Amino acid sequence: MALKAVHVSDVPSLDHVPENAASLSLYSPSRFLKAGGLETGRSAFKAPKFLVIGHRGNGMNLLQSSDGRMKAIKENSILSFNAASNYPIDYVEFDVQVTGDGFPIIFHDNFILSEQNGMIYERRVTDLSLSEFLGYGPQREDGKVGRSLLRKTKDGRIVSWSVETDDSLCTLEEAFHKVNPRSGFNVELKFDDHVVYQEDQLVQVLQAILRVVFEHARDRPIIFSSFQPDAALLIRKLQSTYPVFFLTNAGTEIYYDVRRNSLEEAVKLCSEGGLQGIVSEVKGIFRNPGAVNKIKDSKLSLLTYGKLNNVPEAVYLQYLMGIEGVIVDVVEKITEAVSNLMRPSKEGAEEEEAAVVEEHNDQSLQHAKPEFSQKELSFLLKLIPELIQQ
Repeated sequence: MALKAVHVSDVPSLDHVPENAASLSLYSPSRFLKAGGLETGRSAFKAPKFLVIGHRGNGMNLLQSSDGRMKAIKENSILSFNAASNYPIDYVEFDVQVTGDGFPIIFHDNFILSEQNGMIYERRVTDLSLSEFLGYGPQREDGKVGRSLLRKTKDGRIVSWSVETDDSLCTLEEAFHKVNPRSGFNVELKFDDHVVYQEDQLVQVLQAILRVVFEHARDRPIIFSSFQPDAALLIRKLQSTYPVFFLTNAGTEIYYDVRRNSLEEAVKLCSEGGLQGIVSEVKGIFRNPGAVNKIKDSKLSLLTYGKLNNVPEAVYLQYLMGIEGVIVDVVEKITEAVSNLMRPSKEGAEEEEAAVVEEHNDQSLQHAKPEFSQKELSFLLKLIPELIQQ
């Protein structure tokens, strides 16, 4: 369905938002900048190094996958976030929605499914109260049994949400208090692609999330991101403390809203709306590598997500291209690869490698053929079969 365009110029700043939201302005952006080591503002979001971000924590759950890592730990859980923090990651990424009674919770799917007396019940997550939501799955209270959790696969099958190590559902506030403080949060603002949201609905949801963030974030680095164009524009309008990235499939899937269908549209949205960066499906970048320089010329940062980010060679290629970070599912594998491939082992090699990377970044991928060492070429050759399989 079409998404209603939001005129962000008509949205009040947080100093004028009702329901005690004015308290959000008490938190200083400078405190975040000093603690997180990141520069924010419309001009740029500059990461101190190549970022590795854990997708839904230690990785998403693919219950039908033959890869045991995809069903090792319940996604979007405190346990998964802390498991990821055992490795040298920079952020954990997770999906935030708001319950019907106004509490930000962490959950990916739009609907939650359960079985009772042989019947399958499906409810929209945002229609639930907080207590109803937390009543699904494992319970933190001893002796309390929660409702069963099922999941619908992309092909419509309903399967038991069974993982090797389970954990309770959680709220955004819990995450701030229980997740390793060294891990930054990539907060994806989750909305249903098939719902037309009115401006006041989006503002209400975003205000609820911002209240929790500003009250509990302290010095934890945070990035906001969303596939919903109007939500991304509004969260940038409502606050200037944390950077906002627009998520895009980069044309690998087509939507009614044209702003979601290409990297060119993503750049336009970010530039006009004052956003700091783009998170693109990695296949969209590999199909259109010339877009990397265009994004950088627009003073936007670029991160990627997608299955290919679980392939070390694909991650290394992005590093050479000047992409600033990747969202990954196999955290242990990719953090190890990043450490081995991108950190020089010999004294003095760091400056030499930085010079090489800078040279690659300065080249136009459209008009110049990059020159690679034999080591780099071997990685690219290994990458080609992986691309063909996708």
